Amino acid sequence: MAETLLDLKGLSCPLPVLRANKALRGLPAGARLRVLATDPASVRDFRNYCETTGHALVAVSEAQGVYSFVIQKKAEAGS
Repeated sequence: MAETLLDLKGLSCPLPVLRANKALRGLPAGARLRVLATDPASVRDFRNYCETTGHALVAVSEAQGVYSFVIQKKAEAGS
């Protein structure tokens, strides 16, 4: 399954997590969302978000001030 890319560079907390949450709602279970962000707090925010929602934080990286997060949407309840 292909990744969906969400470029949220320049946005500050809590907007990256809120926009990622909205994007994930529109994706099927198991889909991956790659989020690009520049807010250093987004590292903590996305870890907490995934822990709370049950989505998997598959990868986190940083290059030249841009953070990349790969989130895999959890399976639907009962599947």
